[in-house]
Amino acid sequence: MTETLPAANDERWMDYALKDAGQALKRKEVPIGAVIVLENRIIGRGYNQTETLQDPTAHAEMIAITAAATYLGSRRLEDSTLYVTLEPCAMCAGAIVLARIPRLVFGAFDPKAGACGTLYNLVQDTRLNHRVDLVGGICAEQCGVLLKEFFAKVRAGSDPDR
Repeated sequence: MTETLPAANDERWMDYALKDAGQALKRKEVPIGAVIVLENRIIGRGYNQTETLQDPTAHAEMIAITAAATYLGSRRLEDSTLYVTLEPCAMCAGAIVLARIPRLVFGAFDPKAGACGTLYNLVQDTRLNHRVDLVGGICAEQCGVLLKEFFAKVRAGSDPDR
């Protein structure tokens, strides 16, 4: 995985993604949040809603990409940065490439489904016509703890938002 260096505001924007992950948690969804930033402002945001919407594509990144594309009136999200609390899966990595997002910053690495450097690296595959600069591990501990606590509660059979 080729990574770029973290930017000065990466933690700041990841905090917004973490807040959105908290919204997912309140709705008993896997706590993943995402924001898309362009010119120092959020133009799209999302959190996991797969259970709420009964839609397997309702990942935080997909919802944020749709919101940003709607905001811009364009499918190309050039010059933006996507911040997400967990390394994107193959579906989301493909959408990031198709949206022409030039920079991706994620929190926790995903050893089971990560497609941005862990299991695969779709966003930097030289066979594709667009490649993404990556920064992984921003606020990784905070992002990872949120996920671990959620899944521990699910496995224990308790309400994951308590």
